[in-house]
Amino acid sequence: IMSLEALENAVSAMTSGNSALYDVTIVCTTDDHQAEYWMKRLSQSLCKSGDSKFPMVLACSEDWSPGGAGNGLGTLYAYQKACKLAVSKHGIDLADLLTKKQVSAALFHTAGKGTRLAPLPASENNNKPGVKLGVCQKLSSGEFAPVTVLEAVVQQTGVYASSRKGRLSVFWGDQIFLPSAPFVYTPTHHVDIMCTLLGDTAPTAEEWSAQGLEKYGVIAVMDDGNAAQVEKVDHATAVKMLESLGNIGRVGPSLGSFSVSAAILQALCEEYSKELTSKAGKLDTDPHFWMPLTLPEAEYCGLMAQKGIDEAESKKHHQRMAAFKSKLDLSSMGLFGAVDVGANACWWDYGQLRLYSQNNLKLLDTDQDSILLRKFFGIVDKKAGSTLTEGTQVDDTSCVFGCTIKESGSSIVQSVLAGVTAKTVEVDGAIVVNCVAPKITAKKGAILYNLISTTEITAQEGDVMVEVTAQDADPMLLKSHMTVDGGKKWKVKLEYNELTFEEVMKKNQGANISAIETKRQEKYKKVASEL
Repeated sequence: IMSLEALENAVSAMTSGNSALYDVTIVCTTDDHQAEYWMKRLSQSLCKSGDSKFPMVLACSEDWSPGGAGNGLGTLYAYQKACKLAVSKHGIDLADLLTKKQVSAALFHTAGKGTRLAPLPASENNNKPGVKLGVCQKLSSGEFAPVTVLEAVVQQTGVYASSRKGRLSVFWGDQIFLPSAPFVYTPTHHVDIMCTLLGDTAPTAEEWSAQGLEKYGVIAVMDDGNAAQVEKVDHATAVKMLESLGNIGRVGPSLGSFSVSAAILQALCEEYSKELTSKAGKLDTDPHFWMPLTLPEAEYCGLMAQKGIDEAESKKHHQRMAAFKSKLDLSSMGLFGAVDVGANACWWDYGQLRLYSQNNLKLLDTDQDSILLRKFFGIVDKKAGSTLTEGTQVDDTSCVFGCTIKESGSSIVQSVLAGVTAKTVEVDGAIVVNCVAPKITAKKGAILYNLISTTEITAQEGDVMVEVTAQDADPMLLKSHMTVDGGKKWKVKLEYNELTFEEVMKKNQGANISAIETKRQEKYKKVASEL
């Protein structure tokens, strides 16, 4: 019961409007077209600022050398680009405001192919965080539009904003969670990392193995409150690696998301200024920042050797980070600590097709998890924004948002529809998002997405059908099935497609997604008006 109350408190805090958002939202995208899209989109939806400069949205692309910057250098690079953008667009010195603890800022990493969510990101022209969910929101233009994955993530993570003035928080863009642990806290460390701490005491060897901790990056919190990070090791190895740091108090898998003080952010940018200027090198936060900063040299080199990294290289990097650490002025704060999200936290992941399906259909269930999810999305009326002709049969569980069904005789059973226009629909156990056609028929487990058709659309059980709109070519129908893992079949041409998912991704590169979105909306409205 305690944890249910905690989860309900978290949802209430997340849905209390602008007060629950970061002052500055930074989105790191694949290219400039995506950056332009997100600045406009977020300013129209979640981050409406009215007359104030905040909440402010700054989006920038990672134009790094091939192979990418890794999420360590990528974070520093995106932050620096955002600082320049804050000056040029708004005349604001973001670094200064962070140093003075006047604002909170969050950075969202959204780049990545999204192979396991295929074919949905293809339909958004590789704009993976723009994948739409089966829920609608009202934009500042007054239109109803499906909520995107990134908008849900920005809303959810905002619950930590009030505790993080003067810090940069860093998140990854495809899962939302409700913490069962307190989300209002006073930071005690320059770096703090989110994790799920298990139990009140250090686990025994049996518990370590039963929880499968050797499969994860694990955060260990010592008795003195300082933390360290180890990766994919068994209990005995972890104890041995950490013994020089003290007694292990509590441990748990890391979520990867973290926050840093303005001081350490500045220091890291200075330490890596050469790499940031030349846009060269690839460093990730866990193996290249947090592990060398929290583990002794020999233990760090041993861990990196398991990843196939040469000892001399690891040693050199550890010495670099040790020298960096020795120069830091930590004042009264520790260097590295943990933020517990709670062992009973609720998770909704949209990063894989199977989970996208599961967590959209979860809107229909009656269990506690589903009630919380509906509360998170502010669902009070399951037919919000819809115009359904008399004689449209909708069962009690289905959600039909922002839809127009023009003729009688339709049947909607255990399905989620958002932004759908049709004369009639016959759907059972399906998800239909942003589609228009004279008639739409979809059977159990089917997903129909961004389809604009002047003829009937029919989907069999488990069919996944999306449309890929190009700026100056005919649209392409791309299919898959709920039994297909896009990650495994990424380079395979499926029998019902002309191209592989990878080929479609390459074709989509550099697409002007704002122009394509406008073209898609215009075409949708034209087809809808002629039904």
